[in-house]
Amino acid sequence: MNNKWNIRLADTAVVSILIIAGVATILPFLYILVISFTDPSEYIRTAGLILIPEKWSLINYQYLLSTNTFIRAMGNSAFLATVGTVLSLAVTSSFAYAISRKRLMGRKVMLMLIVIAMLFNPGIIPPYLLVKNLGLINSMWALILPVLTTAYYTFLMKSFYDNIPPGLEEAANIDGCNDLGIWMRVVLPISLPSLAAFGLFYAVAYWNVFFSAILYLNDFKKWPLQVLLQHMLIDSSTSVGGELAQQIASEQTLPQETLKMAAVIVATVPIVMVYPFLQKHFAKGVMVGSVKE
Repeated sequence: MNNKWNIRLADTAVVSILIIAGVATILPFLYILVISFTDPSEYIRTAGLILIPEKWSLINYQYLLSTNTFIRAMGNSAFLATVGTVLSLAVTSSFAYAISRKRLMGRKVMLMLIVIAMLFNPGIIPPYLLVKNLGLINSMWALILPVLTTAYYTFLMKSFYDNIPPGLEEAANIDGCNDLGIWMRVVLPISLPSLAAFGLFYAVAYWNVFFSAILYLNDFKKWPLQVLLQHMLIDSSTSVGGELAQQIASEQTLPQETLKMAAVIVATVPIVMVYPFLQKHFAKGVMVGSVKE
């Protein structure tokens, strides 16, 4: 009896802690959301102490989406998230399939290099020298090409391809498919759960790219949204934020804080909206290669 009560007490404590942690996590986001939709006059009148605004307004979003710099930054982030994700999935899946075939020459050496890449981080200087020698400084491709794939994702997908029944490839060979045809017509269709999961990981990474953009991009017109957002939140009173920071600083009718909150929501919502579409593949995809069938 005491054991049952102890288990119930432990379960109650765990659930309570999770609820408190969930509320503490979601409250700041809800506050940001409320302030972004608050009418500027009400925000000024209440000094920002608002839980539920009396008057809702879209003026903050209308102003942000009317500025060339913000729209350009959104376009840059969208380019990175779409093109980068597609290329990363193509490189990761094709490379993982290649090294999963035992007849590949140099396969053991490649696997050893992948393991070394998983264990050791080269730091900042080698990637910077690589980007510089390739002539990619101040180019959007500097944020894509050096990180097209990762050793960890490649190893996971390779483990998944190891479990593909040999009979599928043999049947495709009989039908006249070469290795490229097998990969495109047989392997990719049955890899959709893993591609969806890794695609989500890649998309989030590309959409949230920040440090690499600061390191490689000198032209603020090529900044992704996260870099521009950082300058809006921290350096909006300086000229480093470009024309948008200057517009915000000179705007008298709209408080800077409501514009900043609206910018945070705009930078967050696109990735959040992707999750529901990939959720059915996510649970299965993240388990790729973890269990030997």
